[in-house]
Amino acid sequence: QVQLVESGGDLVQPGGSLRLSCVASGTSFSIYHMAWYRQPPGKQREFVALMNSGGGTEYADSVKGRFTISRDNANNTVYLQMNGLKPEDTAVYFCNAFMLGLNAWGQGTQVTVSS
Repeated sequence: QVQLVESGGDLVQPGGSLRLSCVASGTSFSIYHMAWYRQPPGKQREFVALMNSGGGTEYADSVKGRFTISRDNANNTVYLQMNGLKPEDTAVYFCNAFMLGLNAWGQGTQVTVSS
């Protein structure tokens, strides 16, 4: 089972930017499908962005054009670049790794967008 550790969450003003990182353990990172989810206060966890093992991407409509997912297979890391942040982006952001026989989650990192 892969271990995932998120980092980069912070308090940021509306309109600001933040980059989240998720580092995975092990040697098989390049074959994992990677995704970001988030859970706003009092709400269900929701999909944010995905990059599959072939590099294809998918985004939630709410973040399309503002967020970008990327991965660095050499460093076992997936990123979420968040620009034009809004108060409604406030949430705990979770990293997810998926493949046949694998569904792993990190502990989450808090992003707060407020003036």
